[in-house]
Amino acid sequence: MSTKAFASQADLQDKQVSFTKLSDHAYAYTAEGDPNTGVIIGDDAVMVIDTQATPVMAQDVIRRIREVTDKPIKYVVLSHYHAVRVLGASAYQPEHIIASQDTYDLIVERGEQDKASEIGRFPRLFRAVESVPPGLTWPTITFTGKMTIWLGKLEVQLLQLGRGHTKGDTVAWLPQERILFSGDLVEFDATPYAGDAYFRDWPQTLDNIAALQPEKLVPGRGAALTTPEQVQQGLAGTKAFISDVYACVREGVAAGKDLHTVYKDTYARLKPKYGHWVIFDHCMPFDVTRCYDEATQYPDPRIWTAERDRQMWETLEG
Repeated sequence: MSTKAFASQADLQDKQVSFTKLSDHAYAYTAEGDPNTGVIIGDDAVMVIDTQATPVMAQDVIRRIREVTDKPIKYVVLSHYHAVRVLGASAYQPEHIIASQDTYDLIVERGEQDKASEIGRFPRLFRAVESVPPGLTWPTITFTGKMTIWLGKLEVQLLQLGRGHTKGDTVAWLPQERILFSGDLVEFDATPYAGDAYFRDWPQTLDNIAALQPEKLVPGRGAALTTPEQVQQGLAGTKAFISDVYACVREGVAAGKDLHTVYKDTYARLKPKYGHWVIFDHCMPFDVTRCYDEATQYPDPRIWTAERDRQMWETLEG
């Protein structure tokens, strides 16, 4: 049996980008399962949700924004702290970078390690990584729970609806249009990365999203969901995956199995149902390791370092 290349280092194929209009105010920048960016165009300014991984990659988002509006890009919102979502921020030259206080705290605690870890895992997603300025992307405004920003008459609510993908997850909600930007709390035909997740909380957080009754939704990865039926599908698929991983891992832990055995069992059980989703093989070792941690002795996610990534991969896939 050949050993798998570490994480996504073998993934070199460029993806086809789509820029989907959801309303006069909302667009989705998506790329076949690569990280998405959301765009909100208000009366007087533009807000970008999640930045792409490098300033050079962000230029493509800016180019597409400029095809539909010349309004200034005043706000960048970070749905969470992961490097692939935030390191392109400088390209927009925003007046403000907004994140939850929990996200800010995670940047303080583990931003440097996360940056090194993510760049090592998935080089293609950090194209022109040398364009990232030294240091970290720091929010200039933080909030707890809820913050409302008015782009002229357009209301944008930034909401923390619960922990899931991270403890700092933030969604952007346009109540007038019932359009939601979920960050990585929701994925579509793409495997949720759960290496920094809260498995016990995530399903309830998805129910809290569903309770808003969004009619359109931009997931963290995958195509924009443009009907209530598709939104329901995206929420249900993400919830099923997280619940299935958690159930398998808990069963293994209860039976006294070690992490390696639990991983092999969980992978085998989930592969037929989810194996066709983007980055399944990349995510599973991280997801099962975090879930095993949560089910045993670590209520909060441990910090991933480039070294820990390699050791984990060697243990589970070597």
